[in-house]
Amino acid sequence: MPSHEVAPSHEVVRHGDARTVIDAQRPDHAGPADAVRDGTVRVSLSDLVRYRAAVADLLSEVATRPGPDDLPRLEAVLAERLAGREISAVLRRLPGGALDAQARLRLEIRDYRPNNRSSARDLTALIRIYLLSRIDVLWWGHLPGYRTDTELRDAPELIDLEPLRRAGLLRFRYRRQTGHPLVRTTRAVERRIWPHRRPPGAGLRSTWTRPEAVALLNQLAVDLARRPTGPTPPLWVTSLTRSLEHQHRLRALGYAAMLPSGHCLGYAMDVEMSWFRRFDAHGVLTALLRERQGWGDVNVIDEGQSWHICVSPRAAVRLRRDFLTALGG
Repeated sequence: MPSHEVAPSHEVVRHGDARTVIDAQRPDHAGPADAVRDGTVRVSLSDLVRYRAAVADLLSEVATRPGPDDLPRLEAVLAERLAGREISAVLRRLPGGALDAQARLRLEIRDYRPNNRSSARDLTALIRIYLLSRIDVLWWGHLPGYRTDTELRDAPELIDLEPLRRAGLLRFRYRRQTGHPLVRTTRAVERRIWPHRRPPGAGLRSTWTRPEAVALLNQLAVDLARRPTGPTPPLWVTSLTRSLEHQHRLRALGYAAMLPSGHCLGYAMDVEMSWFRRFDAHGVLTALLRERQGWGDVNVIDEGQSWHICVSPRAAVRLRRDFLTALGG
């Protein structure tokens, strides 16, 4: 069973905006997780197991089929396989249904251009990321995304990691993006002197997320520390909640930023994986994530350097409770 140990409580988090958010997330307040819990999602855990297996089988076939030079044949193969029972069991329950999901995938394929920024190194990777990300949409696609960065920062159900970090309530680590010239210069020097001291990347654009995500990351960090294979580094988070505005910005830059996305709803996060290979700790982290996915707590997508994680509705209520417990509430 999953570990429910979270960082210890600290009174400083009880003040200000964080207290308001916490009160709003108590079980006696209706919230997004409560809305999902009463039957919005009608796909079982075994359905998802079969869906992921069917996607893997589809990908093995696509890898041997015509590529970008023969898109009509590739699309014909996809249309046939997506209509199969295991995959259609999920796609037809998405907002918009199976036809909309297939149409979106066709557009993703036709617009795809390989580049060094994207986690989708080829068309097969793009199809895999898209289809597995539909599980996020199955769970949370009925909710509206945060349209702008301002709307995200003002969302009452989200909390800021910075006060929690200062209070010692986080077991995982992250770095914030910065536009300050002196800080950027300092970081550039650090990368030259200690190139592997921290994972590569600019850091978090937004430190706002849902309490459920904080509880999950803390629990993963605790579990990771308990299964060392040597000098295991702490769990490192590379992305959290994004606005739709920023998601479109990432797409324009060539990233495989799918729409809809669990990131734009506050339930998804990305954690560093490639950096952990230097410490021979990637296998342990992979096992922890796959284990949680097997329980039905999360959806996990291997995106290369970072792995995508989305909290499931069945885990959200418990994780919210764990977060409140860690605050002494």
